[in-house]
Amino acid sequence: MALSGGAAVFVDKDGTLVHDVPYNVDPARVALAEGAAEAVERFALGGYRVIVVSNQPGVALGLFERSRLAAVEERLQALLGGKLDGFYFCPHAPQAGCACRKPGPGLLLQAAREHGVDLARSWMVGDILDDIEAGRRAGCRTCLVDNGNETEWHLTEARRPHRIAADMRQAAAWILNA
Repeated sequence: MALSGGAAVFVDKDGTLVHDVPYNVDPARVALAEGAAEAVERFALGGYRVIVVSNQPGVALGLFERSRLAAVEERLQALLGGKLDGFYFCPHAPQAGCACRKPGPGLLLQAAREHGVDLARSWMVGDILDDIEAGRRAGCRTCLVDNGNETEWHLTEARRPHRIAADMRQAAAWILNA
């Protein structure tokens, strides 16, 4: 187990860490987003734990079995040289009302408990404002990767990112210089 009080970078999977292929559980179709490998490497070298947090409603919708996500996690570990410290996902449908589905902070809170993470020293990086809201609600600083995936732009204080980056590479630069 990690030392208590360490910082983490929580990263959304689809559209942020990897190219967004809806409901994909085929490891062969998992491809890293621009700058993602470099960013994760830099986070790890900078002393951050790197933890994926992802909504995966395809489980609840019956599109794939929960167990299929293990192969996706293995593929990500292989692509990133084993630098992921955790892989958390919400398997519930959007209407389920659970605490783990982003924009709820549940996945981040669970990961923080299990990895001894200091949320106030941590960051949430995502490509939509639900990711940002989850990070803020958990007590993290936030960085939006503005790659065109956010289409609604309903900004409230909880959905306002601390930083905006063009890609994961720029997100890493912002975070490591903060």
